[in-house]
Order: sequence, then C-alpha cells, then structure tokens
Amino acid sequence: LDMEFTGLHSTFTQSNEPSLFDSPAERYLKARQSVQRFTVTQLGLAIFSNENSHKYVVHSYNFFLFLLTLGVADVEFTLSASSIQFLSHYGFDYNKFLKDGIPYMNEVQEKILSQHLLAGSWKVSSALDRGVLKKVIDEVTCWIAAAEEEETMILRDLSDYQMFEVQLVLRQALQNVWTQPLGDKVMVKKVSPQHRQLLENSPYDYCQKELILLSARGFTNLFQTLVEAKKPLVGHNMLMDLMHLHDKFYKPLPESYEEFKRNIHNLFPVLIDTKTVTKSIWKKCPFPRVSNLLEAYTVLCSSNLNLQDPACPMIVLASDCSQYGEKSSPHEAGYDAFLCGSVLLKSAHLLLCRSTNGAVEADPSFPQYLTVLAEYLNKVNFIRGGVSSINFSGEDAPCQRPPLLVVHVRGWPGLNERQIYQEFKALCRFDVRRLSKNQFILLSNKFKQLVLRDYKHHPHLRVSVYRHWRHSPHINCLLQVSGIVALWSLLAFVLGGAP
Repeated sequence: LDMEFTGLHSTFTQSNEPSLFDSPAERYLKARQSVQRFTVTQLGLAIFSNENSHKYVVHSYNFFLFLLTLGVADVEFTLSASSIQFLSHYGFDYNKFLKDGIPYMNEVQEKILSQHLLAGSWKVSSALDRGVLKKVIDEVTCWIAAAEEEETMILRDLSDYQMFEVQLVLRQALQNVWTQPLGDKVMVKKVSPQHRQLLENSPYDYCQKELILLSARGFTNLFQTLVEAKKPLVGHNMLMDLMHLHDKFYKPLPESYEEFKRNIHNLFPVLIDTKTVTKSIWKKCPFPRVSNLLEAYTVLCSSNLNLQDPACPMIVLASDCSQYGEKSSPHEAGYDAFLCGSVLLKSAHLLLCRSTNGAVEADPSFPQYLTVLAEYLNKVNFIRGGVSSINFSGEDAPCQRPPLLVVHVRGWPGLNERQIYQEFKALCRFDVRRLSKNQFILLSNKFKQLVLRDYKHHPHLRVSVYRHWRHSPHINCLLQVSGIVALWSLLAFVLGGAP
C-alpha cells in the first residue's frame, strides 16, 4: 500500500514540526494535527498472489480519492505548496483528483449522513450542486403544472451525486412526483399520492438509504474488504499512511497514542514496513545504503546481491497492469505499492539465504519468508527520533537518544532557538530546545566533536556535553533550595538556635 497527500507536516504552529526530542507519543500528537488538516489525493494498492511455486502475480491499482460532497456538511482541507509542487513534478493529475476522485467517509461521517437520510432533513453543501438543483426544480415545477398523471420528463447532464441529490430534493419538495435513474439520466414522473406511497415502499427504489450509503462510502467499502481479509499489509515509512487510513476510512484519530496503536493492530494484525527491513539489511548483508524506495528496489534487482538464483521470487505484473514493468513511475501510488511488495519479497529472500548459508530450497514459501521477517513484523519506522521503530503489537522500546550538547550564552541578549539553529546548521543536522534563559540543548543523530572544538574559544557561546545532574533546571533548583536550607540551619546553630 502507498498513499499520496496534499501535505505531510503542518506548519500551522512552529512547535508542530517533527523533532529529535520527540517520543513516539509526542510525535503522534504532532502528526495527528497534520493528518486532520491534510487529505489523501491518491491511494495505491498492489495485490501479490502466490499462484505457484515462487511465482507472484501482481495486480496494481491506482485510486484517485476526493472528499465526499454528498450530505449536509462541507469539508475543508489544507494544501502544502511544497507537496503540490513535488507531486506536480512527477506528473500527478490534479484534474483527475478533483473531478473524478472516489469519495470516502469514516464511521462518524457515515452516522451523520445516515441520521439525515432517516430524518429527511436533506441539505446540499456544494454551491455548484445548489445551482444545478435550482435550475432542475424550476424546470420540473413549470412542467408538472401542465403535465398529466403518469406523464414523464428526462433530466440530463447530472453527475453521480447530483443524480442522488436531485431525486431526494424533488421528492422532498413535491409530493406528486416520482423519480428513477436511467443510466446517466433521471426520469421524473407525475403520480398520485397513493401511487407515490406504493412506490416508496417498493424494494426497487434506487434512492433507498442503504444504496445511497453504499455509494457515499465509496472507497471505504474497499477499505473494509481489506480489513476483513486480514492479509499482511506492506508499506514503506508507513506511519502517516496508517494514520490517514484510520482517520479517513475508520474513525477520527483518537487523542491517545496507545489507543491508536491498538486500533490499527485490530484492523491490520500483520504490518511490514520495508524501511524497517532494509535499514536492518544494511547491517546484516552487503547491502548499500539507500535513501528511498525506488533506490532500494533498484539495488535489490541488481546482480550484485546474488538474487538471480532460480529460487528467488519471480514477480510478474498482470497483463492489465503491465505499464509498471515498462517504465518507472515514482510517486504514483500504484507504482510505489508495487515497489513495496517487490522490495519485501526480495529482502525476505536475501534474509532467508543468509539464515540458511545460501542453502535455500527450490521453492521457498511465503510462510518461510514471514519466519525470517518475524523480528520486523508490526515494527513501523520512526523517522528521526529516540526509537528506530514503533511497535504496533506491544510496548515500544525505551528511547535511546544520542548525546546532548548544551550551549551557554554570554553577552548575547535575546538569543532564540532560530538564531542558535542558524549558527550551528553548517556543522551538523540537529534540533534545538531552550533549557533556561541563557542555555540551549542541541540534539543530533550524529554527535560532532568538531562542534566542541570550534566553539572552544567563542566570545559568546560555550558548548559542552550535557550532564543531567549539572545542567537540569530541576536539579539546579533543588540544589539551590537545599543550599538555602543548609545555610539557615548553620546560622541557627551558630547563633544558638539549635537544641
């Protein structure tokens, strides 16, 4: 699975940006704000079927998605300029996203829509649809005044949801009409109130609540099928994908990080993040470091890793998905989903070869691959943090941050985190946090000795390794209070106040 979004990290507040100081729970709360602001533009799904022996046939699908406009509430979402520019560079079709995107809804949205359908309190949220409906109602009202009973008229040029809305609004406004879809058109018939009542109770009414909900759920129907299938779900750096899956198709993201993990594990009991797997292969196998999914796929397809032996998984694209075998389409969700599954199978085979010293049987099965992948199951990569991955089937590992540096400021009033960042950014990649009025903490993935060396004689900044007992404001406060108490006790003793 792979997904594309209208943005990744919301800059609505500066404190929302990911930081090396974040624990998994803190990062979740930051990402939750971003997921609530942005939406999904495209979802790619590649289904790998192990048809016989070591042959896997892939059906790869690309779904453009767009927020539901059917119902009572309009939905807002944010666009990130950098994300839009990035997807545009790779040929993303925004017309298809806006005009032909498949709708979806989560359980809360579905409940609201269902309540309004039952109550008959139908309102149209789209300004475009309101204009179309006004024109249709005027047209039908003029026609019905002179029409005979059982006479019909045809309404044309309506989109999918306009067809639903036109029928619901006409039936609600006029008690002597009946409507019925005819392909991409709607037939309107003048009927008696008695005939209308019979038609409303007919099982063949296309505007029944269940059918409207089925159509309005759109892609959510397929999401529910994926949940029921309980197949291993594979992604690459998939934390944001999982958060959007939860928020857009299941339920709004909870405030509790632990509740989010439990929900995802119940929906998808087996998760495999290929970023987590390939990061480990760097250490275990002669596997060069790569920065993205396409590079990982290219390296694993090369002859340098001895993955050309007869037992290696043979991955074949189905005939109706063959375009991905002819050319690369990076950051098209369907193509990236295909890469995820391919990287997983090739990585698993590499690990199986290593565990058996190259003596792999002729046709290794997928359960064998799952066995060698056991330590990576449900471990989703955590970018730039105190843990390497989030464990969706248990407790997270304790945070292990790299050494901290503390910066002491002298004779430079008003210095803030942004200025500290500008001062040190040429030396290393780091995050900064204020410790006290004149002290800042630096945290970097790579501890740089040259930072200590270059700032040894700086006129305003002194850099040292952070020691909790020495630099913590809480420890300093406790020592000061203890010192004051000890001093008063000593004075009392000297002045004869002690018993």
